[in-house]
Amino acid sequence: MKIRPVILIPFLWLALFFLVPLTIVVRLAFSESAQARPPYRPAFAWAEGWPVWLEKAKSLSLGNFEAMLEETLYIDALLSSAGLAATGTALVLLIAYPLAYAIARAPRDRRVLLLTLVVVPFWTSFLIRIYAWIALLKPEGLINYALKSFGLIDAPLPLFGNHLAIVIGIAYSYLPFMVLPLYATLEKLDWSLEEAARDLGATRLRAFWRVTFPQTLRGLIVGILLVFVPALGEFIIPDLLGGSDTLMIGKVMWSEFFGNRDWPMAAALAMLLLCLLAIPLVILRMLEDRRETA
Repeated sequence: MKIRPVILIPFLWLALFFLVPLTIVVRLAFSESAQARPPYRPAFAWAEGWPVWLEKAKSLSLGNFEAMLEETLYIDALLSSAGLAATGTALVLLIAYPLAYAIARAPRDRRVLLLTLVVVPFWTSFLIRIYAWIALLKPEGLINYALKSFGLIDAPLPLFGNHLAIVIGIAYSYLPFMVLPLYATLEKLDWSLEEAARDLGATRLRAFWRVTFPQTLRGLIVGILLVFVPALGEFIIPDLLGGSDTLMIGKVMWSEFFGNRDWPMAAALAMLLLCLLAIPLVILRMLEDRRETA
């Protein structure tokens, strides 16, 4: 069977920018830290070939993974990251769903403009947008200054250097990732079904919950994954908006890689994070396939 170039290009892209980096990370995760350049003793040498690799695979050291599971710092960082990412994702959902619903119900000639306003922040640098939030949230920032000017507060509110600032940063930065898949789902719905439910006696809220909402579950799941997955490993937002005591897995990996120069441990953390994210994705895919088959 002849393979078309159109099909071959995505596979080459995945092999080059996903499989090759993943292979390097796996090799690092099973290596040992050492005072050298680069700072590790590799478990596999590229020139040894498959027979030697298979022989070495039988006696691989799991020291990095064992140390990672025994050290409470890494577990606490992972749990803290999951909590902050889940909170930020929930806030994004509360904002994005009504916004996507309103855009989908707006006149067709206004939808492009409304969607453009949603993605306008992406036209500027991600780093610049986070620095803008620093100017807004700091004790002497614009928000506290405005509240004090109107006499609503006497002392600055603690908006910066804490978990609240991280959640706000996540919600602002990843809002379009939730709005766009939800809008793509809502825009294809048959709104006459909701109107029929209301004609049959259902309230507006009940008609939405029983008719419209179930039809948007696919877009909802996609949006949640698009926000939660990158937010879980976020580094820039907690580093700039969070305090010095903020514990997130992205900051820990950065510290291990650049501060402690422990590349194998940083790679092991990356592998653990990848596995924890892959499990729910596989489960969701299996449930989706089962639902489509049914």
